[in-house]
Amino acid sequence: METRIDEIADRIYRISTFVPLGPGLAFNQFLIDCEEPLLFHTGFRHMFAEVSAAVRTVIPLEKLRWIGFSHLEADECGAMNDFLAAAPEAQVAHGEIGTMISLSDLADRPPRTLCDGEVLQIGSQRRVRLIATPHVPHSWDAVMLYEEATRTLFASDLFTAFGKGPVSTDGDIVAPAIAAENAFPSAAITPLAAPTLRRLAGLGARTMALMHGPAYHGDAASACAALALDYEARLASAPTV
Repeated sequence: METRIDEIADRIYRISTFVPLGPGLAFNQFLIDCEEPLLFHTGFRHMFAEVSAAVRTVIPLEKLRWIGFSHLEADECGAMNDFLAAAPEAQVAHGEIGTMISLSDLADRPPRTLCDGEVLQIGSQRRVRLIATPHVPHSWDAVMLYEEATRTLFASDLFTAFGKGPVSTDGDIVAPAIAAENAFPSAAITPLAAPTLRRLAGLGARTMALMHGPAYHGDAASACAALALDYEARLASAPTV
């Protein structure tokens, strides 16, 4: 496995490790380089050495100030406490549900709780807004971050695509996401899923930083709206118990 790092927006870096099992899947973390650097996703605990080495190519690891992720899952936050140990000033920032049910106990330092819509100032010209997205993509504690200066949405497992793929794309990300969901159902498709996607569409993001796929530069609003329609169709056709 090879871990590489690429700039996908102004001072936002994608750290990607491709795991060639089955159809293959990329596992991505994202570093915002600013006065108070933020890492979104930590990667698995066993990938800490590779991911932290990539972070060090941009900033001293001990300078890391914030750690974010969508939901409690090993590929999202498995190395959380390793990064807290390596960066003495670092703090996990997460939503109200995540800190209440998990992180206040699991994180080695008390996390910073952010309410839905709350903005965290991480630099003189950098602000990230927390968006609570319960069960989108999966868990009750799910959140996303939106970096306002570059209009980058850190979208977690939305638009998962199998295969190695490019670093970034302006092509179709909806069809690969539908194919991945057909092959490996992982989305929590509830009555809240489509409205949540339409809320994300309303952000007007220019870039979507995807956990399992290329960074997307294009019409994020239309992509989210199209995925919302697919989720609605899946929910409508689900068998009634």
